[in-house]
Amino acid sequence: MLALKQGGRTSGLAFRLPEARLHEELALLWKREMITGCYLPTWCELQLEDGRSVTALTFIMDPRHPLYESDSCPEAIAPLIAAASGPLGSNAQYLFSLEEELTKRGMEEESLSRLAHQVRTLQQSHCLKQA
Repeated sequence: MLALKQGGRTSGLAFRLPEARLHEELALLWKREMITGCYLPTWCELQLEDGRSVTALTFIMDPRHPLYESDSCPEAIAPLIAAASGPLGSNAQYLFSLEEELTKRGMEEESLSRLAHQVRTLQQSHCLKQA
C-alpha cells in the first residue's frame, strides 16, 4: 500500500463528495480505506491551487500498525510492493494505476515513477526465475 505519513506534505487531488449522496459515498470510502485498519482518519486543511482553503478527510498511515514500514526508501519498499496483495488487489497494480493517473493529469512524480520502475523490474526478474 502507499500511504501518507503523519507530519508530511504532499500535493495531489481533492475530491468533493456530492452532497446529495454524501452519507452513501462516505460509507463506501470508509469501507475501502479502513478495510485493513491501518489508517488514522484525519481532518486536514488543504490549500487548493486557486488559493482557497478547505477541510478534507485524509487517511494517514498508523505507525503502530503491524504492516507499517518506517523505511520509505525505494530499495526497502519496492520488494514489498512487488509481492504484496490484499482484498482489493495487488499493491503493484495500485502503484501502476496511481502512476498512470498522475501522468494523465500532468502531475508526474519522479520518485513515484522510479519506484514503479523498480517494482516492474523486480516482477519481471521474478517471472524469469519462475520460467
